[in-house]
Amino acid sequence: MLRVENLNMRFGGLQAVRDCSFEIEAGTITGLIGPNGAGKTTTFNMIVGELKPTSGRIVFEGEDIAGLPAYKLFHKGIVRTFQIPHEFGQMTVLENLMVVPPDQPGERLFVNWIARAKVAARERQVRQRAEEALEFLSISHLRDELAGNLSGGQKKLLELGRTMMTDARLVLLDEPGAGVNPTLLLKIRDMISELHRERGYTFCLIEHDMDLISSLCDPVIVLAEGCVLTQGKMEDVRRDPEVLDAYLGGGEDE
Repeated sequence: MLRVENLNMRFGGLQAVRDCSFEIEAGTITGLIGPNGAGKTTTFNMIVGELKPTSGRIVFEGEDIAGLPAYKLFHKGIVRTFQIPHEFGQMTVLENLMVVPPDQPGERLFVNWIARAKVAARERQVRQRAEEALEFLSISHLRDELAGNLSGGQKKLLELGRTMMTDARLVLLDEPGAGVNPTLLLKIRDMISELHRERGYTFCLIEHDMDLISSLCDPVIVLAEGCVLTQGKMEDVRRDPEVLDAYLGGGEDE
């Protein structure tokens, strides 16, 4: 589904990613791991269009998407979540979901005047989809709560819910377990697994919790110093001496 070829990213004199190449197969949950400063988040940000690579190719379903802005990639089916959730804090949980689907006729002022029935019908469809996402995530009781009042784990669930409001083909999760209590972490793990199994989502996730990676991901790609160190099944990767050395030598996060 996605192929990264000889990707490079420089910030002045700092090369954060260098000659990085890997593939994400359709229908997999791929883990992207590595020590702090390995270039994981920078790589994610290039894939989703937040950064333009210095050089290299990012090929999604046969099309080179390197340098395309995030909003165009969204329409191609590439969505992401963030290590620190980006909710609309002064909107309710339900409203946070309802603003996600693209091309809603009610977004255009003129259409609201001349096609009120069309606008209302689409809004009912979006609301129903949002209610179904809340039910799936077991957070229907929070539907009218301001998103800014949620706990860290609940905000991570809300971000998963927002991906469910799209026709996502590839979902990139940036540390879904960061700052989440153990109970909610298990719930997030189960939700990712169920979305993968029942809805056919292809996932790629950055994560430092190796138990979460082990329970979800196959294959696992290890980055170190901005390039791929090794990849394969988690049980093989975690025994690799080079991987152990890379983690022992990790520096500051990207």
